[in-house]
Amino acid sequence: MIVTHLGTLHGRPAFDFPNPAASGGVLPDADAVAWRISVEPYADDAEEFTDAWTRFVATVDLSAVQALIIGEWGESYEFDSSLIVELIVGQQERLTSLRALFLADITQEQQEISWIQQSDVTPILAAFPRLVELGIRGGTELQFPPTGHACLRRLTIESGGLPLDVVRGISSSEFPALESLELWLGDDGYGGDATAEDLSVLLSGESLPSLKHLGLRNSEIQDAVVHAVVAAPLLARLRTLDLSLGVLTDDGAAALLASRRFAHLDSLDLHHHFLSDAVVADLTQHCAELAVHVDLSELMSPDACDGEVWRCIAVTE
Repeated sequence: MIVTHLGTLHGRPAFDFPNPAASGGVLPDADAVAWRISVEPYADDAEEFTDAWTRFVATVDLSAVQALIIGEWGESYEFDSSLIVELIVGQQERLTSLRALFLADITQEQQEISWIQQSDVTPILAAFPRLVELGIRGGTELQFPPTGHACLRRLTIESGGLPLDVVRGISSSEFPALESLELWLGDDGYGGDATAEDLSVLLSGESLPSLKHLGLRNSEIQDAVVHAVVAAPLLARLRTLDLSLGVLTDDGAAALLASRRFAHLDSLDLHHHFLSDAVVADLTQHCAELAVHVDLSELMSPDACDGEVWRCIAVTE
């Protein structure tokens, strides 16, 4: 569950741009914080996001802003992020120092991750050629056609279900500087319809020559993903690997136990899993022998109902 807002972005503490009622406070230097802009759609005196954005661009020195966080933009379960993308891109000539952007810093208390309506986010990459970090929360209606970016070093997409077209778009994009890629593949019931075979282009690593960290997380097909990653050419270049939050069972762990191809990793994150105690012990020993730090915390128990066994990813609805 996502229960807290981002605390930092691009090495800067998050700072909530004041609402109209706030007065008397001194704003921080524009380059000292990650500016978070959000509105509360259910307040009696609710402000429209466009109004909050207008106040922001009129108040803050945009030329010095390095990190920007977009929170709730209103009823984001009903209105997609296309207007937000348009507003940000519309300030590209003033946001000349922008290096990091996170779109939809929305917690579960505000709304479920799969209710967040996204859109085509790639115009942001085209408008900001010096961007180094992009984070997106929510996979519903998300679009990511093949693109390219020379400077982007970190791309994170958190979802309860990542559409196949998005996986294909990212796999077909050219990111020569990308060092960290994290995709929450999700559940088919919430739009996560990619298979392990659909990851083959990405796992070849041909368009990701600089990648050091890969996260393929929160997946109901985690076993198949693990099998694919262990055999992938890309694995040899990674330093850290995150396969957490998903439905990992003894079948997926078997691929790790049978392999030494990840012995060069600094760390392997498998937390939130459905492994048996015996396999946890075997995998702990195997990783110790390879000198790989492994996180096997959060052993989950499957649910049983009417004779059926259910295993769930960490973040769905």
